[in-house]
Amino acid sequence: MIKAILIFNNHGKPRLSKFYEHYSEDTEQQIIRETFHLVSKRDENVCNFLEGGMLIGGSDYRLIYRHYATLYFVFCVDSSESELGILDLIQVFVETLDKCFENVCELDLIFHVDKVHNILAEMVMGGMVLETNMNEIITQVDSQNKMEKSEAGIAGAPARAVSAVKNMNLPEMPRNINIGDISIKVPNLSSFK
Repeated sequence: MIKAILIFNNHGKPRLSKFYEHYSEDTEQQIIRETFHLVSKRDENVCNFLEGGMLIGGSDYRLIYRHYATLYFVFCVDSSESELGILDLIQVFVETLDKCFENVCELDLIFHVDKVHNILAEMVMGGMVLETNMNEIITQVDSQNKMEKSEAGIAGAPARAVSAVKNMNLPEMPRNINIGDISIKVPNLSSFK
């Protein structure tokens, strides 16, 4: 089972942290710092697996990571997970981010954190791997984006209606507004000045 997914830059600044076990906020911050120190001091030519830090469970857990450009992608897993399978999952995650953001960079993770979490939620939920097919993940994320855009259109309708009325060039203020069977008498607004 996956216990945590962490992404941080070369300076240890977290860009995404997702814990699948409950920890206090202070403990989470200590885990991020400890994980960064464990991972960042390793040479580029060594294995991408190491024992978890003391805060995350010690030798019962493994840290599996990949270093891409300025970002570290770290998955903390228990002994039931395959290290090579998790390395492949990291690769799929990064490639999916790359397709969704067209050449992903650290700023994409900062400014589109909700979209990154949505992509991650399509892949992993509750610490269990749900989907590893990149095309299926992208299809689901795209359909979610379309739904959000259509809902934004509905939510924005009252504001667009008010804006349209304000932009109407009426020679004078209407006295009565008739909509079907409903008749609305408009008060004389000049008396309110």
